[in-house]
Amino acid sequence: MKTFILASASPARRRLLTHAGIEPKVVVSGVDESAVEAGEAATLAGTLAGLKARAVVASLGDTAGTDALVLGCDSVLAFDGEILGKPASAAEATARWKAMRGRSGVLYTGHCLVDAATGAAAEEVVATTVHFAEPDDDEIAAYVASGEPLDVAGAFTIDGRGGAFVRGIEGDHTNVVGLSIPTLRLLLARLGVPITSLWTRGRMDP
Repeated sequence: MKTFILASASPARRRLLTHAGIEPKVVVSGVDESAVEAGEAATLAGTLAGLKARAVVASLGDTAGTDALVLGCDSVLAFDGEILGKPASAAEATARWKAMRGRSGVLYTGHCLVDAATGAAAEEVVATTVHFAEPDDDEIAAYVASGEPLDVAGAFTIDGRGGAFVRGIEGDHTNVVGLSIPTLRLLLARLGVPITSLWTRGRMDP
């Protein structure tokens, strides 16, 4: 069985993989996201995902990478004509939420899967529309004070405290969490790897 490497420190992405039956090895890419610019959110997400995956492949060396599949991901929110990554401060997160409440944005997650042995890659950017609820100022202040929105693209999570402030989505739920599991299956298939071949043995914990 091939070694599956997640080129991300995101605990949410790791949980998604684990719940999908895949136990990844985590290797953080070290890519400076702030140094990469793009005019479109989808382009930025795809570019960063590719840079992360290929940086980790390059770090593995000839021997360690012979049986590895490396997945790079990156998420950004397109809202009101802007590309929103992680907020730089609590004040910025608060301002974003006051602007986003009652409105909608599109969460883009780039995926790049590289077979380290061959260099073959499969890439896809997935979009999910997110409809935000209308938290009041006190709720926004409490959410920002929790620290959660400071660590994630768009200043929200759907699988944590922020889920209370999302009234609905159009598209893949796992994509909003940070990694589209249905898309991963398709990327693996393009590289000739059935997702079932990566499942860990035994029953998964709920």
